[in-house]
Amino acid sequence: MIINVAQLLKADVGTTRQYDIDDVLPELSDEAKLTEPVRGSVQLMRINRGILVRGKLATYVRLECSRCLELYVQALPINFSEEYIPVVDVTTGLPVNIPHESYAYQISEKHEVDLEPAVREYGLLELPMQPLCKSDCAGLCPQCGENRNERPCSCVVQVHDDRFAVLRTLLSDDQRAN
Repeated sequence: MIINVAQLLKADVGTTRQYDIDDVLPELSDEAKLTEPVRGSVQLMRINRGILVRGKLATYVRLECSRCLELYVQALPINFSEEYIPVVDVTTGLPVNIPHESYAYQISEKHEVDLEPAVREYGLLELPMQPLCKSDCAGLCPQCGENRNERPCSCVVQVHDDRFAVLRTLLSDDQRAN
């Protein structure tokens, strides 16, 4: 996902270029395995300080359901907008003074933009905190460990929280029955 932007850096502010992306990205993380290449398009726009990259990408990722622990595949949109600033002046070849407060990505000495770090970071941000194979996933039985999506189990789960036992004594007999 490397794009040479030397000509765009020489262009007027506001000049844009569009690129289609169809590239294999190494894994996002140990938990999230990509099943498809990253596909979509990026728009590069010349701005005062460098290049503004806007990406609309998508891929599919294999995740583990947080309830039933089964693997499933989920679509993963990756949309981002980031500023890239050059480390070398495109006309003189001299190093550019990059401000310390700048958190922008950098354009390499060869005037190339590497999109992989941004795609990886934004892809990780799009991953669900608690992945679910389906919204009504029944999960695992806490007693026998049976996957309740495949077949129901006959376990009777009774949850008693001893921290509230004192409060139960305040209820009358009629209220306890309900």
